[in-house]
Amino acid sequence: MTIAITGASGALGRATAELVLRAVDADEVVLTTRNPDTLADLAARGAEVRRADFADPRTLTTAFEGVDRLLLISTDAVGARLGQQRAAVTAAADAGVQHLLYTSVPRPVPANPALVVPDHAGTEQALRDSGMRWTMLRNNLYAHMWVPAIERAIASGRLETNTGSGATAYVTREDCAAVAAAALTQDGHEGMAYDVTGPEALTAVDLAALAREISGREVELVDIDDAASSAGLRASGLPEEAANVVTSFGAAARGGFLAAVSSTVADVTGHKPTALADIVRASLTS
Repeated sequence: MTIAITGASGALGRATAELVLRAVDADEVVLTTRNPDTLADLAARGAEVRRADFADPRTLTTAFEGVDRLLLISTDAVGARLGQQRAAVTAAADAGVQHLLYTSVPRPVPANPALVVPDHAGTEQALRDSGMRWTMLRNNLYAHMWVPAIERAIASGRLETNTGSGATAYVTREDCAAVAAAALTQDGHEGMAYDVTGPEALTAVDLAALAREISGREVELVDIDDAASSAGLRASGLPEEAANVVTSFGAAARGGFLAAVSSTVADVTGHKPTALADIVRASLTS
């Protein structure tokens, strides 16, 4: 069986590739990327590296030739990627891929205000309509995102958030990669839509308490609206589009769309998920 991973030079793609290469022979692994030179080290270990550019659909069918099981990692072109990802699904089907796994988001339904939802919902539908076997990996928000945010909160004495009382089941990128690698290399995951989460759902109150615990200093929790959140993120250096996406995740948390905690990591990988608090403590107290 040949396993392929798109976006394999990205953080999630590379982490998944490393785990897959531990589980199967390297000659069964195809890694695709826009820039093959970035994966020279994995090519040297025996993986086949192919060029695939989602902005150039002509590269996709060739990149997916001979592949049995494919991990399609969603691109970062929010708002523009749906057409590209639909083309990738079509190319995979045309190339004879039997089983496609896709990295999505929790609860990709119209009521969810996260700006990424239409791209993911549309890609999921394209996959269901493709005739291929499928698996949805609905990854929650990455825990590592909160390391710099809590560091800033400790320095300023203020944690500003637009999440209200909403909770989020933050998950580590490493746990997402472990689930993806296991689903790629094991049977029995076809037709499943997995919520990939951390071990608990945390509110802003929990995050402020963590900042106080780590620093031994008072950290005030400040509830802000979406407009103030976006403005603050732009002032910190984020581009407007990225600031709006992050703000929309706060709105999604406020609406309860990110709070569900699942046992997916343990069920699929056999190990417990890592808690956000452990990631933050390791980063800020080392």
